[in-house]
Amino acid sequence: MQGKGLIKFFLVVMILVTVAQYLFVIPTNAVENDADEYAQNLTGEDSGEAYRIARASYLDSISDQEVFRLPLIKSYTYQDLKAQQLALGLDLKGGMSVVLQVDLREFLRTLARNTKDPTFEEALNAASQAQQTADADFIELFGDAWMERAGDQQLATIFGRNDALRDQIGINTSDAEVLRILREKANETVNLTYVMLRKRIDELGVVQPNVSLDAERDLILVELPGVENPERARSFLQAAANLEFYDVVNIDQASVNALIQADELLARRQALAQGQDSADFSTTEIVLDTIYATDADGNLLPDSIASVEEREVPRQTAGPLFSVLTPNQGNLGPAVVGVATAGDRAAVTNYLSDPEIARLFPRNAIYRWADRPLDFGDQGGDAVELYPLYQLNLPRGGEAPLTGEYVTRASSGPDPNGQVAVNLSMNSEGSRIWARMTTEAANAGNRQVAIVLDSQVVSAPRVNGAITGGSTSITGDFTVQEATDLANILQVGRLPARTEIIQESIVGPSLGEANITSSITALLIGFSLVLAFMLFYYGGAGIVAIISLLLNLVFIFGALASLGTVLTLPGIAGILLTIGMAVDANVIIYERVREELRTGKTVPQAVRDGFGNSYSAIIDANVTTILVATVLAWFGLGPIKGFAVVLIVGVLASVFTAVLVGRLLVDYWVEKKGTMTFWTGGSKDLFADVNIDWLSKRKAAYTFSGILVALSIVAILVRGFDLGVDFKGGYSYTVVLEENVTAQELRTSLEGPFQGTPTIKSVDTDNTYNIVTNYLVNETGLIDDQEPQDIVLAALYEGVVEATGNTALTLEEFGNIESDGGTHITSVSKVGPTIADDIKRSALWAGVIALLGIFLYLLLRFKGKRFSTGAVVALFHDSIITLGIFAACWGWIGFNMEVDQAFIAAILTVIGYSINDTVIVFDRIREYLNNHVSQDKKTMINLAVNSTISRTVMTSFTTILVVFVLFLFGGASIKGFAFALLVGIVVGTYSSIFIATPIVYDLTDEQEVKTVKTEAESPVTT
Repeated sequence: MQGKGLIKFFLVVMILVTVAQYLFVIPTNAVENDADEYAQNLTGEDSGEAYRIARASYLDSISDQEVFRLPLIKSYTYQDLKAQQLALGLDLKGGMSVVLQVDLREFLRTLARNTKDPTFEEALNAASQAQQTADADFIELFGDAWMERAGDQQLATIFGRNDALRDQIGINTSDAEVLRILREKANETVNLTYVMLRKRIDELGVVQPNVSLDAERDLILVELPGVENPERARSFLQAAANLEFYDVVNIDQASVNALIQADELLARRQALAQGQDSADFSTTEIVLDTIYATDADGNLLPDSIASVEEREVPRQTAGPLFSVLTPNQGNLGPAVVGVATAGDRAAVTNYLSDPEIARLFPRNAIYRWADRPLDFGDQGGDAVELYPLYQLNLPRGGEAPLTGEYVTRASSGPDPNGQVAVNLSMNSEGSRIWARMTTEAANAGNRQVAIVLDSQVVSAPRVNGAITGGSTSITGDFTVQEATDLANILQVGRLPARTEIIQESIVGPSLGEANITSSITALLIGFSLVLAFMLFYYGGAGIVAIISLLLNLVFIFGALASLGTVLTLPGIAGILLTIGMAVDANVIIYERVREELRTGKTVPQAVRDGFGNSYSAIIDANVTTILVATVLAWFGLGPIKGFAVVLIVGVLASVFTAVLVGRLLVDYWVEKKGTMTFWTGGSKDLFADVNIDWLSKRKAAYTFSGILVALSIVAILVRGFDLGVDFKGGYSYTVVLEENVTAQELRTSLEGPFQGTPTIKSVDTDNTYNIVTNYLVNETGLIDDQEPQDIVLAALYEGVVEATGNTALTLEEFGNIESDGGTHITSVSKVGPTIADDIKRSALWAGVIALLGIFLYLLLRFKGKRFSTGAVVALFHDSIITLGIFAACWGWIGFNMEVDQAFIAAILTVIGYSINDTVIVFDRIREYLNNHVSQDKKTMINLAVNSTISRTVMTSFTTILVVFVLFLFGGASIKGFAFALLVGIVVGTYSSIFIATPIVYDLTDEQEVKTVKTEAESPVTT
């Protein structure tokens, strides 16, 4: 063997690097033990959100401090150490995962200076609608929609008004050039949003968050392991942090009269629409009282606020506006227009935005709601929460006079009155503007200024005097955590573009622990069975295989840690699959060595020729697998991308350990002992004298496969698939019930609350169900001031209470994913229609590109279309039959058989593994066609199949062994994935012999064989 020294060098280097990688765990654990002790001493608890926040606070405080040093080499902070660790994914640790889409619609509106051009708005709306089903990016979709509607109008007239774009867009700039510039600006915005979001997430206190950018689709993928407060995380991820400061407009009698006129105008419209006489409508006159009771900061005192029932305007005579808005009658402070309930705020905003209504009020007036209701004091019972509406002064430029862009530092802490506050420091320009605003407010007689965050008034303090120096504070009945979060968000700054959650998944830690337990069990059992088999079948060579496999695992985990890979449940499945495929390389080599030994060669000769003649098959098999894994890594999201990375790393590691390190160990053994066993007494003669005429059975095989393919297509067309939430969109909940309830009872009870029939699937644990509904999945904004996911959760709660009869169940207990007992949720996920369509398109393209890549590789590698055609037909055959079995069997077998991203990964893995088997046979056929010149093509191909049958059977057997263990012990969430692999491997083994090989035979004529023989017999001149 040549290059032994080089191989030894790389082996030693890899071992040292890997060991060093593992040693980083020791100082990391020491730091985390200190954090555990700190959190326990501070909270008196060893779990829960308070404990986690304290622990995260400790780790965050030392994250940039040196905690470990390698002498003379490098020092490490805690963050540096964690970057060297293999992170666990949500399905193994629990936490939250979201896919955020950058909202380029609002971005384009901003670039267009909020133009009211109707064609522009139509194009934006059309692009947003098309984005849900199209494969193009938003800018391209907007361009297409504009071209269809604009006629002779040019985009330059829309975007040329922006001062920042005038040097790039002139009056004669073409639409194509404008779109190119917009795409360039959009890319910059998406990248900046990603960078700022990463900084913001760093302030969230999550250990080892995983944030990645899919620039092609303007998506940001975020995984937050260990998060226990999803609502807080959503706020962190989606808050635009658009901080603005406004002068308020005090309400006077003219303002009240404008409100009355607006109400009467709306009432007349309503009366006319209902066919009534609008002249009969009148309202009671409102007289504004100018006496206000506020504290020193301008906050209303509780005893100055009227109760809900005290209204000057009787509801029965009120028009549409006063039916939802209680106007200020002098008791709500000088800047409040009126108050409304949470559910009525949207209606009030719509009425005031009406162009005809807006003309009744000052042109520079804008309206913003407070971010929280007024405090009426302790009224007892179910007091109605009323939100105040402020009238603010918008300068002529259309922008707030002071924004968060001028803020240089934000922190939280108590103010002089003991309230929790967010303290702000501004730069010199911000200080100047703030001094001017507060001076004018104070000179106007203690007038209020409004501090607005994301279009909601956080605070509206009264100004007693000018504030100079650029420092101020925001108070608003914050909790300590709310103030800290707000300060952290403002410290990072405003996101360049709004983000929208289009996919969300929450996994409870109890489910993560169960997945870890089942995965480790499967890994240990599968690995042990493979080791036992290798010892039984190959004797002394089996020991070398075991050493190679152990090194393989060590290198895989070390490489994944150094790459920063997040290990998920599919990733563990990939490691198990890699074990099976690593055995393949050993089997290919050892079976070839056994063949050479049977011809009478000595052990050193057999080892030399066995390894040498195996390289071609090993390279071809592994290259095709890497091709498929690369496609998966490119098109997959989240866990599937992780599975692909594990597969690629595993294949590379297995080739190095089995081929190079294995050869090194075998040569060392043979040189030292003079011999080595490659069989045992029970395995020596297995598959030794196989002599089957495989090709004579090809017509029967064609017929059998044709029937299977036809039945599979019928099953796919008739029954379809049990599409997972990944592909159809919706909310998915995994619920553990304390009471015994059937799936049908649960389905019936949920039909009403969900306004449709949900999908209910039994999970392989007693009284555990997966519930999927598309109720409100298309809604992205607030509904009656409630988040859609909260409404869906309340509907789920209502249905579960009806099904179980447990009226004592509370929504808080029901929605607690941390719970280990009683009725609780273990996982939640939401997939919007946009990401669902994107996943379907990605799955389709992944399959097509994988098949095309394999076809082209084999076409080049085997120099003939007969091999590539046979392989692709066999792969199509394997995929259709696997899909058909899932279509035919879902709902009839006692485990989940839904088609989701993991299933697509299984299909593509089957494609890679099937081609692995096929290439082994093809490689021997090519060898025989080149070297056996005295036989006809049928005899040669039969000989090739017979000589490789041991490798075909053994490679499939070892892989099936590992995957079957995964199927048995891998847990409910991985069963469907493992079953697809089992079916695919069995069908792929069959097709490599009975489909791919016969096609090669039928596409090869005798003339081609004679040509090959002539070339083989020609002398070679060197």
